[in-house]
Amino acid sequence: MRFLATCKMGLESVAADELRALHINIESVSDARIIFTGSYADMARACLWLRTAERVLMIVGEFRAESFEELYSGVRSVKWCDYIRRNSFIHVNGKSAKSKLFAVSDCQSITKKAIVDSLFEAYRVKSLPEDGEEVIVEVGLLRDEVTLALDCCGAGLSRRGYRTWNVAAPIAETLGAAIVRLARYNRDIPLCDPMCGSGTMPIEAAMIARNMAPGMNRPFAAESWAFVEGRPFDTAREEARDLVVDIEPEITGSDIDPHAIDICRRHAKKAGVKVNWLVRPVEEFSSPYEGGIIVANPPYGERLMEKREAEKLYLAMRKTFDPLTHWDKNIITSHRDFERIYGKKADRRRKLSNGGMTCTLYRYFAEEGFIKGSDQI
Repeated sequence: MRFLATCKMGLESVAADELRALHINIESVSDARIIFTGSYADMARACLWLRTAERVLMIVGEFRAESFEELYSGVRSVKWCDYIRRNSFIHVNGKSAKSKLFAVSDCQSITKKAIVDSLFEAYRVKSLPEDGEEVIVEVGLLRDEVTLALDCCGAGLSRRGYRTWNVAAPIAETLGAAIVRLARYNRDIPLCDPMCGSGTMPIEAAMIARNMAPGMNRPFAAESWAFVEGRPFDTAREEARDLVVDIEPEITGSDIDPHAIDICRRHAKKAGVKVNWLVRPVEEFSSPYEGGIIVANPPYGERLMEKREAEKLYLAMRKTFDPLTHWDKNIITSHRDFERIYGKKADRRRKLSNGGMTCTLYRYFAEEGFIKGSDQI
């Protein structure tokens, strides 16, 4: 079977490396998507273990369509009764890019009609009650090539289940995990987030350190699919629980807002990890360790603070971080003039997206390569 893992632009190599670590065969990697092959067991493991991908989809049809007639006939040709019961609630999501059929709502409607007509014929009925379990179908058009897929996840993979309370403009769990990955973090290195907000990056780092599958404690849409053989998600969860490491890594999250730190403590408890939480401004940052990794998602000056206030914070960050010569610094922001204001060019930059905004991850490396690890991703 063939599956599709979607991710944010700029994170394709990170998500692909996660699939390789699971010994899952990758067929291709392109913009914001990785196609892989495998069994239902591989599907379940991908859903549980992918930290940086957004969704996992099972491909059920591919064809070319430049007209609505071709779209209808292509969708109609799929044997939908193999996947959808006669009483299933069918929900169609759609995307279109660089295609002649650019009206997404029309593509969704035609796809739904073709699926229903196929089921009418297969089940020899004239109506479908749609009062059963939900089946989410995705129709994606890219350069007139159509991909039909079933959504294995339901809620996106960023919904780990631990983040119940929030501060303003929190970073998504998948992006937080990706930044920790890109920062070359491992459990032997101290990690600090001096502007931790709701605690996403420290918690994701702690889960990585403990080898906790991020989707271990949440349900997935594919668990209700009648055609799936065996109980692959139960098996994957049992294996994941056996792989959790009982350690308390050296991870610190701090924020100037006491309410935010209170939320962080609740989130960490729900996630099943321990993090050292502190109330302090970034100007008072300190650590008992000689070196480590700093990750930071400071206000961008667009949603949380006025632009000038954000720029003052960037100057304070430079003053605070400069003496920390044995620390890697990883800062994500959408501010186009960040390097000029910060006063130092980054050793490496990576274009990312956060909440629909184009951002850059600025990476400043420790002197003399103090942080060991692969810098290939």
